[in-house]
Amino acid sequence: MTLASETTTTTTATTATTTANTVQLQLTDGWFTVCDLSLLMPGRGVAALLPDGHQVALFLDRTGRMYAIDNRDPFSGAAVLSRGLTGTHQGRPFVASPLLKQRFDLETGQCLDDETLRVATYEVRAR
Repeated sequence: MTLASETTTTTTATTATTTANTVQLQLTDGWFTVCDLSLLMPGRGVAALLPDGHQVALFLDRTGRMYAIDNRDPFSGAAVLSRGLTGTHQGRPFVASPLLKQRFDLETGQCLDDETLRVATYEVRAR
């Protein structure tokens, strides 16, 4: 599996369809197939390794929307966000780091607990 870049890109939450069977991320040189859609389960993250060596954390919510953010927690430096708890705050989907519990918006990458920090986000789709 693969990693995420340090720069923030636009995230488009995509709804997975029943005919799709793979998850793809938009990288600078095109769409990259990350994993089988069947590996994503609502409320649980999956870590994947990108061709550039970064890690990405993939999430599927209960409505079928997918999200992809950098897996590295900027507070600890550990690649653990894929193991965080998911939830919503004021209608915004987030993942809370399993280490220090800071929450990151799954759509924008913005830290909800420290507005000076954010993680990279990726456009994601099911194919």
